[in-house]
Amino acid sequence: MSAAPPEPALPDAPPGQRSAPDLLSHRPALRVDARAVKESLAFAFAGGAPAGAFERHVESASLPASTWDPARFAQHVFLRELVVGCLHFTSEGRTYIPSPALLGRALSQPPSDRDTVELRRAIFRELTGSEAQRRDLERAYAALRRWVAQLETIPISRGEGSRRRLDILAAAKDAFDALAGGFAGARSGLSRLAAFGAAVRETEAYRRLADLLAYDEEIATLDVRIRVGSDGHVRDLHALSIRENSENRFYQSPLGRLVTKLVMLWRGYRFSDDELLTRHVNSVFDGIEDDLVALVQLLGDLEFYLAGLALRDRARAAGLSVCLPELVSPGSSDGARGARGESPGRELKGLFNPLLLASSVSAIPCDIATDHHDATVIVTGPNSGGKTRLLEALSLAQMMGQAGFFVPAAEARLSPCHGLFVSLIEQAQADQSEGRLGMELLRIRSLFEAMQVGDMVVLDELCSGTNPSEGEEIFQLVISLLSELRPQAFITTHFLELAARLERERPVDRLVFLQVELDAQQWPTYQFVDGVARTSLAHRTAARLGVTREELVALVERSKRAHRRRGVEPA
Repeated sequence: MSAAPPEPALPDAPPGQRSAPDLLSHRPALRVDARAVKESLAFAFAGGAPAGAFERHVESASLPASTWDPARFAQHVFLRELVVGCLHFTSEGRTYIPSPALLGRALSQPPSDRDTVELRRAIFRELTGSEAQRRDLERAYAALRRWVAQLETIPISRGEGSRRRLDILAAAKDAFDALAGGFAGARSGLSRLAAFGAAVRETEAYRRLADLLAYDEEIATLDVRIRVGSDGHVRDLHALSIRENSENRFYQSPLGRLVTKLVMLWRGYRFSDDELLTRHVNSVFDGIEDDLVALVQLLGDLEFYLAGLALRDRARAAGLSVCLPELVSPGSSDGARGARGESPGRELKGLFNPLLLASSVSAIPCDIATDHHDATVIVTGPNSGGKTRLLEALSLAQMMGQAGFFVPAAEARLSPCHGLFVSLIEQAQADQSEGRLGMELLRIRSLFEAMQVGDMVVLDELCSGTNPSEGEEIFQLVISLLSELRPQAFITTHFLELAARLERERPVDRLVFLQVELDAQQWPTYQFVDGVARTSLAHRTAARLGVTREELVALVERSKRAHRRRGVEPA
């Protein structure tokens, strides 16, 4: 594998403007709807908000431009199941499920901007190389979650209002401090977090926030003398001195508080001490509101990286490895393979299906390599031999790698593509207008309608919905036309005679044939080797599922005996 490309320089914020702490885009931007978030913040600060109220803002955050359309593959690679089942993470003892909507979009819409991809990869490299940076990230996320939890707490009584709002401000200050106080020496995009936190702490609004909270914590210092008797009980308590926190900007002497009330009363207003405090609290909140909007966006950004680290941890616990793949653009030279102008080879070592991490099934890694990325790979082998799982793993690896995320392989070389089309065998639907053949032809039609040159195409059991002779004819038509679009294609089939003939005749360029490897007892090893399978071993699957002649005869006889016991002879 060649060395990783140099990390792109991070763009600076315009003079006099605080850059948004954006970890998903090379050019930082505020990607949430600021106006909508401010409205939610104002309502929550005033009277609380229901649980999950801020999740919709995280889910709807915009992302960098992408040419990928998740409608063409997300359902078939079980994207939501991947996020919920495999990418949940723990931060400071609590388990969180990242936003399936935002993380799902961030993974399934890889950015077209290569600098953005490299930004994400550089952050992951720094996080995996420094436990301190990872702890700072987890600490910052936990602080953000505590702040949101305070916002989504609804006060039980009116008297709790000021105390609750002060707690919200205190949690917000903790979040700013976690950003500013962490990520020391960060060289990747993580440095944006420290820079944002430090910039906020330099503002007058933050200083007013700190003063207000300090005043709330220490309005005065009281020195007392306590006399305790031999029985341990307090006999006497005497105040020696009282020192009010007069240096704090929010301090008002008793006389000053009285004057303020009298002036407001003269103007026709009545204020309690709590209402005077509320006025200060609201003023401080207004001063930091813009920075609070950025914190909402940051929730989703941090989840992207914590989810990736969780996948890495989960894989390692299962004895597997993930990696940041080498991304080689088509037409480049990779030294060991071909000259400039040739498509570089695809290589994945220790590839596994990450969906299996959420199940009781053990994932068995395999190696896949082709001399060119724009090859059409035809995969054959027995049922339950791992072909469909392989297609899912290949699709997820391409998607995750292009998104700047870890891929489920120990090592990987991939070529970015314009889009992905995945079609696995679907169950019949009650409202479908076509039979199985019709549905098969419709998915072929949708493939060619959506596909562009160089796309990745993954098809399971192509043309399995019709008789072999017609199916083989359609299969050959699809293969021949696909080759003109130079796809990165993986196709499984049980048309073994056709596959063997295509292997001999090579009617199109860059056909590659892989088959499920079998052990000495003809059981699948879940590895893939060159060639075409000789049999689908249908009898093995039938035996495993109890569909042999002997077992079916026994079931028929059991049914007949039960019928006779009811006193009715079969006709």
